[in-house]
Amino acid sequence: MGIIRKTKSLELLLKEFQNEKNAISVIDLIERLNSKLNKTTIYRVLEKLEEDGVLHSILSNRGTKWYARCNGCSESNHNDLHPHFECSNCGKIDCLNIEFQIPIIPNRNVRSSQILFQGKCEACF
Repeated sequence: MGIIRKTKSLELLLKEFQNEKNAISVIDLIERLNSKLNKTTIYRVLEKLEEDGVLHSILSNRGTKWYARCNGCSESNHNDLHPHFECSNCGKIDCLNIEFQIPIIPNRNVRSSQILFQGKCEACF
């Protein structure tokens, strides 16, 4: 599919991730952009950005989808596989910058993986 042209919707969503180091929940994005974009547009643009390798998503323990910026990914190659940390107290999700390698599984072609560590973050510890 892919992002073909820069739209107001695309620019507004990308701006939310510009200075953000942590992941942002789809619920927070909808609340932040409620007056500018409808929910369907937000979901559609997020899906396109994920397909294009601009963002990656993480599913929280509570079933909420979170999005964070990719690092060096493209539409054909998501290469920023890394674990995430979810705070059981405040709910914040962070990308962990630690070395991680998906094991080779015989007779399987792994395209993605989600490792989610849970506990208390530095602010809640």
